[in-house]
Amino acid sequence: MAVIVAAASLETASCQMAYNLYICVTGDLPCSLPQSNPPRPARTFPPSRTRRRVALARTTVNLFRAWQLSDIEARTLLGDMAQRTWARWKDGSIYRIDRDLRARMAILMGIHKGLRYLFSDPARGYAWIRKPNAAFNGQSALDVMMRGEITDLIDLRSYLDAERGAW
Repeated sequence: MAVIVAAASLETASCQMAYNLYICVTGDLPCSLPQSNPPRPARTFPPSRTRRRVALARTTVNLFRAWQLSDIEARTLLGDMAQRTWARWKDGSIYRIDRDLRARMAILMGIHKGLRYLFSDPARGYAWIRKPNAAFNGQSALDVMMRGEITDLIDLRSYLDAERGAW
């Protein structure tokens, strides 16, 4: 009896469990013992964060249009995105964006920014992506990026940052 009185009077997690056990044993209320691992609620993001991610994805789709990439090229640069997902993105239906995909898009935006700094005419920067370059052993920047690794994107961005000079 003393344990039950102590459980009801103290406000700690262990006492709450003892109180729940008391309720179950006596039948005063329906039994509902706490679970050891309660289910986690679905992770939701603030609307502003979701809007920024969707805006980044839409900008990436527009960038790929400016670069005149094929669907296979675009999907490869986005980490081998599924064909169906890419088709939805092009139609404007953008949903879940994981960390790797977000990083890839951010690097691609950095590449675009570097090209805009280097070329005053945007069309020249868009065309540069496909032109052979001695710095890449005669390959184009797109050829380098098409290797598919995120490090290839990072290397290209680092090259462009070095070409335009320090801040």
